[in-house]
Amino acid sequence: MADLRRTDLRLRAEQAILVQVASHLDKSEADETFEELENLSRTAGAVVVGRVRQQRSRPDPRHYLGKGKLEELRQLCGELNPDVVICDDELRPAQVRALESALDIKVVDRSEVILDIFAGHARTDQAKLQVELAQLEYEFPRLKKIWSHLDRTAGGSLGGPAGGGIGVRGPGEKQLESDRRIVQKRIHDLKKELDTIERRRHTTAADRHETFPAVALVGYTNAGKSSLMNALTGAGVSVRDRLFETLDTRTRAWKLPNGRQAVLSDTVGFVRKFPHHLAASFHATLEEAREADLLLHVVDASKRDAGQEIRAVNTVLEDIDCLHKPTIYVLNKMDLVRDAAEVAIIRKLVEQVICTSAVTGQGLDELAQRVCEHLEVGQAELIVRAGVSNGRLISLLHKTGQVLDQRCTDETLELRVRISPHFAGIIRSLGGEVVQAAIPEAGVS
Repeated sequence: MADLRRTDLRLRAEQAILVQVASHLDKSEADETFEELENLSRTAGAVVVGRVRQQRSRPDPRHYLGKGKLEELRQLCGELNPDVVICDDELRPAQVRALESALDIKVVDRSEVILDIFAGHARTDQAKLQVELAQLEYEFPRLKKIWSHLDRTAGGSLGGPAGGGIGVRGPGEKQLESDRRIVQKRIHDLKKELDTIERRRHTTAADRHETFPAVALVGYTNAGKSSLMNALTGAGVSVRDRLFETLDTRTRAWKLPNGRQAVLSDTVGFVRKFPHHLAASFHATLEEAREADLLLHVVDASKRDAGQEIRAVNTVLEDIDCLHKPTIYVLNKMDLVRDAAEVAIIRKLVEQVICTSAVTGQGLDELAQRVCEHLEVGQAELIVRAGVSNGRLISLLHKTGQVLDQRCTDETLELRVRISPHFAGIIRSLGGEVVQAAIPEAGVS
């Protein structure tokens, strides 16, 4: 029996066999999900050497696979001698133990692979804390190892070289209850730290959104959100052709065609079967989407399964209470589209569609104009008087509103501005005078 009692199960250049249990009724979806699992595994660093699929209505409650297919997998493992078996679903602790016992090989599931990728891509303190929290919450019911290192090391990060890594299992039953208390305390401390960060971010975002409208990019991982952000704002954020390249929310100023300025945020991407506990752990990162005035749902138009990816993202948006928000669907990567019929199908699935290419610039002006129209809904026209030397107020009006007309008399500047009505109080606080306000009868939809 192989020694599976290791403290680091990260997938670094390990040879892997992928395993999936799929329903007979949805082969196309199963194919795409299996392909995604392979992409996830490769992103985590594994080398895929084989695949095994079983067609059945639901996974076996003990071994995930049925008896016959389990024997087939065992024989394949004997032939290929892989380092790890990766299953396409989240496994229960008992299923992992039963599979490892039957195969004599390390077994991980989809959630562990995603956590591995997250651990490798986390850059900021917030992302690292979120990854550690997600790892601990995932591992807690699977706890079989002595975790006392968490009360000896500052931070206790599982993603670092000295930490436990992903998928820690093994002996330690005598200290299991003590270990559980240590992990529970660390989870409590992490949530407290993240809550502090979230409240700080919320205050900063509220101050920022009070001045500028907020737009958030959401979408499937690797749909081109970061590339689109660079094309729209010149942000210079990291862009690489790999899954979950962006974990930390990035926010940049976006100058719109009407002269106004908006705040554009890039958020973490999603995948099928996105673990619920990950969405919970990354709540602070996803908060930008929850607080946005408008969502840009970015879709890779060149993907055959774009419709499935849209549904997967909308499932997560519903989980974080964002599905009701005003949304423009952005069909990105149009330069890679080879079949126009695929785009036509997507157009039938959703409303408010703009076709773009962050590479060629196609549709970017149209997208910016459509965003302007959305943000102008419900705005008021204000007549504002200010001293000609009140540069701060005048600058604010130009950045946050659309100056339609202005006249200068003596030492007073009078401006007619289309702007959100809540700015009236801010204008007065900066020494301006609102002498007239008229809400347009109809906005642009």
